[in-house]
Amino acid sequence: ILQQLGFDGITVGAVCVYPNRVKEAREFLRQLDCNIGVASVAAGFPEGQTPLETRVREVELAVEAGATEIDIVINRTLVLEGRWEQLYDEVKACREACGEAHLKTIIATGHLGDFENVYKASMISMMAGSDFIKTSTGKESVNATFPVALVMIRAIREYLEHTGFKVGFKPAGGIRTAKDSLQWLTLMKEELGDEWVQPHLFRMGASSLLGDIERQLYHYCTGRYASSTYDIGM
Repeated sequence: ILQQLGFDGITVGAVCVYPNRVKEAREFLRQLDCNIGVASVAAGFPEGQTPLETRVREVELAVEAGATEIDIVINRTLVLEGRWEQLYDEVKACREACGEAHLKTIIATGHLGDFENVYKASMISMMAGSDFIKTSTGKESVNATFPVALVMIRAIREYLEHTGFKVGFKPAGGIRTAKDSLQWLTLMKEELGDEWVQPHLFRMGASSLLGDIERQLYHYCTGRYASSTYDIGM
């Protein structure tokens, strides 16, 4: 389908797996002669409730296995109890364990209670060295929503104004249609500008989105939607 559209070379930003699947994913992509990066969840994903030493070691193991991106989730208890210095220390420890790998920090907005906590968790995660801040694990009852995203995006803008550092943003969970993705792209462009619609500063959790993208591409190429039983080969 992409070849018919003249869009050769378009890929996902990364393939995200659990730490014990990093080597397997890298080998599979190598066999396909594909240069897509491998991201790994770590640090007690999805709840972040294991001891810090265990979380840091999990990050180290994922990097040693070849992950180029690490997705950690913060300990929400620290936010709800206002233990901001400890939150900073924990994210910083994970950042140091990443080495050259990029760090995406999931703040799990659906568990943080209010916008003030979302803002503070976003800012502290960036101060501790996160390359991206991410809304959700995708496993909370409330995932990526526009109100909390706006708080996070404006924290990114404020952080840039104060430090000169550009931090990426990733909404995840509940993004299911191509039209949804267009709304997110519009939000990024309006709030942060053209650079933040590029993959080095913007990603979307696309696990639930893939099926609809396939349907829309198929419709573009054929003029009709595939039937529910038709297997669209990408």
